[in-house]
Amino acid sequence: MSDERLNAGEIGFGYRPRASYATDPAATRGRLVPEPESATRTPFQRDRDRIIHSTAFRRLKHKTQVFIAHEGDHYRTRLTHTIEVSQIARALARALRLDEDLAEAVALVHDFGHTPFGHTGEDALDAKMKPWGGFDHNAQSLRIVTELERRYAQFDGLNLSWETLEGLVKHNGPLTGDIPPAIAEYNALHDLELDRHAGLEAQAAAIADDIAYDTHDIDDGLRAGLISLDMLEDVPLCADILHGVRDQYPTLDPVRTAHELMRRQITLMVEDVIETAGANLARIAPQSVLDVHEAGETLVTFSPAMRKAETELKSFLYKCLYRHPDVMDVRADADRIVRDLFDRYMEDDAALPEDWRNDHIATDEAGRARRVGDFLAGMTDTYAQREHRRLFDRTPDLR
Repeated sequence: MSDERLNAGEIGFGYRPRASYATDPAATRGRLVPEPESATRTPFQRDRDRIIHSTAFRRLKHKTQVFIAHEGDHYRTRLTHTIEVSQIARALARALRLDEDLAEAVALVHDFGHTPFGHTGEDALDAKMKPWGGFDHNAQSLRIVTELERRYAQFDGLNLSWETLEGLVKHNGPLTGDIPPAIAEYNALHDLELDRHAGLEAQAAAIADDIAYDTHDIDDGLRAGLISLDMLEDVPLCADILHGVRDQYPTLDPVRTAHELMRRQITLMVEDVIETAGANLARIAPQSVLDVHEAGETLVTFSPAMRKAETELKSFLYKCLYRHPDVMDVRADADRIVRDLFDRYMEDDAALPEDWRNDHIATDEAGRARRVGDFLAGMTDTYAQREHRRLFDRTPDLR
């Protein structure tokens, strides 16, 4: 092999052709702690790899999406959800000629800050931490990758590139007004330009998140028996697809009908985003990623018709799945576990594991609350239940 091929562009295949408005890894704004470039990977490929090899990524395996992990092996966990988001984000990035590796990195890291027991755990921890600024899973994701992961000799965190951190923090849009303390603190060190839109790769990851859970939560709800195909006849987006499946396959069994619904829904939503984003890009005509930052609007979006249909689907899922009595019963018990643990750790420093007592020294109540919040947020569902059994006489059985 000739010397001219021995570079990241040829070996890592990262510097492939992309649109002028895509984020260019060769023009990265770098890392908070400078590092030599990799000889075989672009900065965004390197970020993706660091994310996958992190402790926080592995913990997603045992964190709730909708159903507590031990309720069944076939339900999504936070990890399988993340992988599905990543796949859809890459598909969108490829179609729009963006940087696929950056879209994937943002998708893979976007849920790092989620607590055990899904949004129930987040709500409980937020309530407990209200006197000290509350809890926000997006801000916690940033804390994990900039401070709490401890793998490298040179720095705390993963030292991800500016573009990946920007995408993580702003994938749902600019941050203005009341900025979560953890984000504000890091931003003072490494300006992520919070008041501007993120690049298109982060926007692709954000809408991929919507597409993934809009679809797989239906699948899990059907598997759990909390919703039915007949109920989906009242949801316009699902009903239209179901009619098409049943017309084509009138004798198809319910399980295959559901899977056919899922795959067609994902395809429909992805194709809608690609078409709509293409039209938005043609209208704005950005010539660089800077133009995207300054566009003043999100460009990777659903069409108005799909947005309406997606909003109706979300309303159905909240009413019939997320607020189903069986789910709410488990949520109440999970809420109690998180609140009990927070109170015990705040009252008794000795209740914390030794490394959290010694390595996370806090001199005031706010510092102790932050330390307890960090410890609790990092727990898996199973570890939180085990800790509760260790510290309390009775622990709810989340079944």
